[in-house]
Amino acid sequence: MRVALNLEQLLQPAPGGIGRYTAELARLLPALPAGDGDEITLVPFVARHRREDVETRLREFGLDGVDPVVLPLPRPLLYDSWHLLRRPRLGRSRRLRYADVVHAPSVAVPPKSDVPLVVTAHDAAPLIYPETYPRRGRRFHAQGLAAAAKRADLVITVSQSAAEELAAYTAIATERIRVVPNGVDLEIASDAQVDATRREFELDDAPYVFWVGSLEPRKNVELLVDAFVRWALHTDLPHLLVLAGPAGWLEDETSVLAPARRLGDRVRTLGRVGDPALGALYRGADMFAFPSRHEGFGIPVLEAMAQETPVLAADIPALREIAAGAAVLRSPDDPDAWVAALDNLLHDEAELSRWGSLGRARAQSYSWARCAEETRAIYLEAVGA
Repeated sequence: MRVALNLEQLLQPAPGGIGRYTAELARLLPALPAGDGDEITLVPFVARHRREDVETRLREFGLDGVDPVVLPLPRPLLYDSWHLLRRPRLGRSRRLRYADVVHAPSVAVPPKSDVPLVVTAHDAAPLIYPETYPRRGRRFHAQGLAAAAKRADLVITVSQSAAEELAAYTAIATERIRVVPNGVDLEIASDAQVDATRREFELDDAPYVFWVGSLEPRKNVELLVDAFVRWALHTDLPHLLVLAGPAGWLEDETSVLAPARRLGDRVRTLGRVGDPALGALYRGADMFAFPSRHEGFGIPVLEAMAQETPVLAADIPALREIAAGAAVLRSPDDPDAWVAALDNLLHDEAELSRWGSLGRARAQSYSWARCAEETRAIYLEAVGA
């Protein structure tokens, strides 16, 4: 089965969870054990970029040797043309012409052709919280979700809560939605990796609370910074707050970090962090804090759990579903509750250890291999239909 898979998300400045999802599918789908006619040959494609830029970014995601078709239009023009003009068709490329199924792993939805189209819609956040997206982002997602509703044979989403959102806020028919949860790398970072990463980011031996994500309003980082500052000013514990991830949109880092000036260098920003260091940063943290107001899934919560790091997260539907009682949940609109949770947990090593063990056990329920297997099953369903 030849699968045309869009890898363009990996070329975004902030690939995010969709980038992780796309990269894992690209890595694992061709390696799945072959059954009766279900061996996958991947035919990846991207928008127009310099070939060396594509190769560099794919290498960062562990996809050395992957050779995508480079389409003739740059990303913004390509996506607008797909959504508004229904062109260019992928079949104009010789390598893509003979695909058995096309998979759009985000709502950048290509025109429908003679073969089945599978689209992954990760959530309906741009429709539910439009104020948290820039104008172009709102337009892109609205057009993409509408295109998915009209063109996709099947729509994958990543959680039951996301499926319910899509059914409630989009025109995607419920009977075409399939839930395939994301996965997680279960390999625990070694002590040597943690030590090396601490040195790399000049954290030395300091205990720290960790957050990772793109800086955007929906992630609610301002609440975490405010709660941490209020807690740190009234405790004798020496913890740092360590924030990692790329810039997003509609959020100014200087403004978000303004309350932290009172703490000197106890609040650190690391920027975008690669995979090996990221696992070690999770593992080295006393706690992972994730106060998002909305998520379709929440991959960082699962990644922290996989490293046996206790999680303090927002009490929202997707994180309730993913954590399933293995994380401490507090309202993303109640900073006092976050101050209290930081204080209670960081003063209680036994309780931190208990939540870490619960999280590790919960993470065992997820794997990228299972995600790839279930995705292949949906391709087969689409082709069979």
